[in-house]
Amino acid sequence: MLVGMSRAHLLTELRNPDSMTLDSMSIEQAVAVMNKHDAIAQQAVAAIAGDVAKAVEVTAARLLKGGKLVYFGAGTSGRLGVLDASECPPTFRSDPSMVQGVIAGGKEAMFVAQEGAEDSAEGGARDVDARQIGANDVVCGIAAGGTTLYVHGALARARELGAATLFVTCVQPNPQDPPVDIILRPQTGPEVLSGSTRLKAGTATKLVLNQLTTLTMVRLGKCYENLMVDLKASNIKLRERATRMVMTLTDIDYEQAAALLVEAQDHVKTAVVMHKLKVDLQAARARLDSVGGQLRKAIG
Repeated sequence: MLVGMSRAHLLTELRNPDSMTLDSMSIEQAVAVMNKHDAIAQQAVAAIAGDVAKAVEVTAARLLKGGKLVYFGAGTSGRLGVLDASECPPTFRSDPSMVQGVIAGGKEAMFVAQEGAEDSAEGGARDVDARQIGANDVVCGIAAGGTTLYVHGALARARELGAATLFVTCVQPNPQDPPVDIILRPQTGPEVLSGSTRLKAGTATKLVLNQLTTLTMVRLGKCYENLMVDLKASNIKLRERATRMVMTLTDIDYEQAAALLVEAQDHVKTAVVMHKLKVDLQAARARLDSVGGQLRKAIG
């Protein structure tokens, strides 16, 4: 806990009047209460759309310079950061170093709670140094309840190193908010199970991270129309999806699309450029490189 700060006044710690009789409700009543409050998570995220847009602009600008986005969190918040980061390479064919997730206590904490790890600001600072954070990078601290020392330490060290800093939290503003460039604050209110921020605070956090990375990757040219044309076709499902995208964007049949995808080394964008411009693999790659990977510009 931060020195001199009680958690008792924080929104996520307050008791929810809708669930005071949770232990005696019927299952149907309890489900209805949870559904009501899950909807609040989406509303809370919608209320900070402007801040999310600013965060996307900052993140995309840094990543275009060769930087990286690194999440730091503990417990559920840390796991959500790791989850979001781990899904970027297969979805966007991004290098695993471009978006990273760091959880207090290390990899073991993904599965088993590491007691005390979240209470170390020094641990957060050390983990920032271990990731070689620099001025082109973005560090996003995630702390639903706002007070996690590990996250505060990581953000403070990141600022010292010149990184852009974001803070995702679900509590109201308070004097001990960490100094950062942008705060993403979906105020979700008291949980159905008091203090259990894996519930709607966790849901709101996941929505914010979804928006941050998805729209950043769109800005980086990893989307065409609403198709994930930079996906990594690393299994049967993704290869089928890639083939269907090539079919959709070129109006050729399945067998032709599958063959073209093989020729393009499983890269949808390259396959589409090869077909549209009637060029070979090397020329298609060069064309994409010349326009920053933007398929719309490459074939326009």
